[in-house]
Amino acid sequence: MREWQLGEAYDSASGTVRWDSLGQPGRDPVVLLHGTPFSSCVWRDVAQALARDHQVFVWDMPGYGASEMSAGQDVSLAAQGKVFTELLDHWGLAEPAVVAHDFGGCVALRAHLLHGVRYRALALVDAVALAPWGSPFFRLVGDHAEVFEQLPAALHRALVREYVSSASGPGLHPDVLDRLVQPWLGVLGQAAFYRQIAQADQRYTDEIQDRYDEIAVPTLVCWGQDDTWIPVEKGRELADRIPGARFEPLNGAGHLVQEDAPAALTAALIAFLG
Repeated sequence: MREWQLGEAYDSASGTVRWDSLGQPGRDPVVLLHGTPFSSCVWRDVAQALARDHQVFVWDMPGYGASEMSAGQDVSLAAQGKVFTELLDHWGLAEPAVVAHDFGGCVALRAHLLHGVRYRALALVDAVALAPWGSPFFRLVGDHAEVFEQLPAALHRALVREYVSSASGPGLHPDVLDRLVQPWLGVLGQAAFYRQIAQADQRYTDEIQDRYDEIAVPTLVCWGQDDTWIPVEKGRELADRIPGARFEPLNGAGHLVQEDAPAALTAALIAFLG
């Protein structure tokens, strides 16, 4: 698996954010947002391809990946929306194209609808955007996070591996699975894993989902046909709620489309972004 490192840092209100950019500065900017329980690493192949014609910005949200993980940290969707707004200002991006997966979709939508952030174009990939969301496992952990934090390390590792694996339709390469699980291991990682689930709250999408008809930028909604985390019907519903949005289902892909069908997703994004 190709090495993935974020060489820059930004000190946000929710902790230090690791970020980086690929491609030639000055080209049309594209910002990629990851979801949970992932990091910018899932975008590595797509980012490299988009960087041929764009300057691509990637970042790990506070509490995820290589970014800061700390006790008492606010990693809620509300906090992430504010951090994203800060980051765009830090990067000097007035109207970038945005591609957002899973929770990243909610983060991008909140920044746009609640914080006035402008986009040139918006692509939502298997996005958390419409109620209800959250699997029975997700809700169980959220209600008892303090108990799960005390799991022996080996049991915690097995649980996270099984959970991350279930995001893929055809299954993840062992090296990829190891890389996606690694940030959640150890004392800090284990606590951070349950912290982000405990702070996940449907009210953060409830606050915005009746405003999707206000979105006036070109929008693409991509969805894995075999997504067991958020059914493809939710993708069609989301596209229907956004004026002029185009819906593109991706065959042979589960929720983690970037890993399951990177070529098909990249092709759809290149065609959309121009």
